[in-house]
Amino acid sequence: MFLKTTNSTDDCFSRILLLLLILLTFNGLQAQEVHSVSLKEAIKLAKENNKKILRSQLETTLSEQNIKETKELRLPDIELNGEYSRITNITEFKGSGFLNGKEVTKAIPEIYQVNSTFKMPIYAGNKINNAIKIANQESEIAKIKTEKTENDIELEVVANYLSIYKMMELQKIFEENIKEEKSRLKEVQSLQKHGTVTKNEVIRAELQLSDRELNALTNSKNIKIALHDLKTLIQIPENEEIAIDTTASLEEMNGLDPYDFYMTKALENEEMRMASQELDISKTELKLVKGNYLPKVNFFGNYGFYYPNYKFFPPNPYLYTLGQVGIEASFDLSSLYKNKTKVEQANKKIEWQQMQSEIVKDEIQDKLYKEHTQYQEILEKFVVVNKALDLAEENYRIVKLKYLNQLVLITEMVDADNALLQAKYNKISIRLDAVLKHYELLHTAGIMPQS
Repeated sequence: MFLKTTNSTDDCFSRILLLLLILLTFNGLQAQEVHSVSLKEAIKLAKENNKKILRSQLETTLSEQNIKETKELRLPDIELNGEYSRITNITEFKGSGFLNGKEVTKAIPEIYQVNSTFKMPIYAGNKINNAIKIANQESEIAKIKTEKTENDIELEVVANYLSIYKMMELQKIFEENIKEEKSRLKEVQSLQKHGTVTKNEVIRAELQLSDRELNALTNSKNIKIALHDLKTLIQIPENEEIAIDTTASLEEMNGLDPYDFYMTKALENEEMRMASQELDISKTELKLVKGNYLPKVNFFGNYGFYYPNYKFFPPNPYLYTLGQVGIEASFDLSSLYKNKTKVEQANKKIEWQQMQSEIVKDEIQDKLYKEHTQYQEILEKFVVVNKALDLAEENYRIVKLKYLNQLVLITEMVDADNALLQAKYNKISIRLDAVLKHYELLHTAGIMPQS
């Protein structure tokens, strides 16, 4: 009876454990969701979720708030002050000697006062207007930087996506080739048993298969790394697996426009616009510095309650009020000799920024010319790689037929196989390189497609 109870308990425990294992397995499968994305979807997700883009958007918001803060310089400064104190009696020495003729006047021991003051700038050498102008220019730069960050991330997503695409296509070629290599190895081993081929040919076939398997393994790991990088770019959660949608169509190639078309657009791209804004800021800063030579005019006023009245002597024990309103002007004479160096520095900064703009322009021209030429080269390669693939397939067919009839060695068979694999990869690679180079050209020209 005791043994039956124990067995029943063990069975129940085993069932519970099995159920828990099933639940854990199910949850694990649920946790590893596969998120398949097309290139357009990946770009859209990156623009919505990428942390660098979100950070640049925050910087734009901060720059807009800086404009509001700078505009507040036009508003009056208002202060409210209160004071309470106790004082001693007033002692006067009216004698001819030191501390002689002492006369004490009883004072009112407590002093109260509450007053308010305000000051509003009327003219400050146009410095406030120039400060607001600089804040607006800096805000414009922040917006352009956000635009550039979005385009940079878009290009990075495209490059990463196409790299994965290329490696996945290569993986398919490797897997097809591995199947064929395994089949060939069996054929060679069979022929070796019949004494038709030597042991050396078997070893050569085994080495070729091992080489393909190693390449496939390395390539599959590189795909995983690149997929993880893409997941970070588009901010897919860690518990989701990501895959690219190779069935979705890529950006269609619309041919190559003349170089001058791209160059005209490039002169207005993000880098050129930022350089132009930086130059404008330098010019405004010069005006700001020159404002130190000019006087400042303020409208001011104050009003207060005071007790006792110390405007008279002896003081009167009465609460009284007093107000004042007017205009004050000031001029810093030291600016006539202290501001000269600041003006020279501001002028030099303008020269430096003009030179920087020219450098940026030259770099963009060189980069655009290089990418335009490379894109043209890639387009011209399409015919070549298509013809090369046809030749490689025909060569492989002929060599394979000769090999099966024992007319050539396995070395020639391996060479033909490698040539075919390279030709297949070249055709895929050139197509994807064309897509990437198209995006790079648009990126440099500042005309990235809007998703």
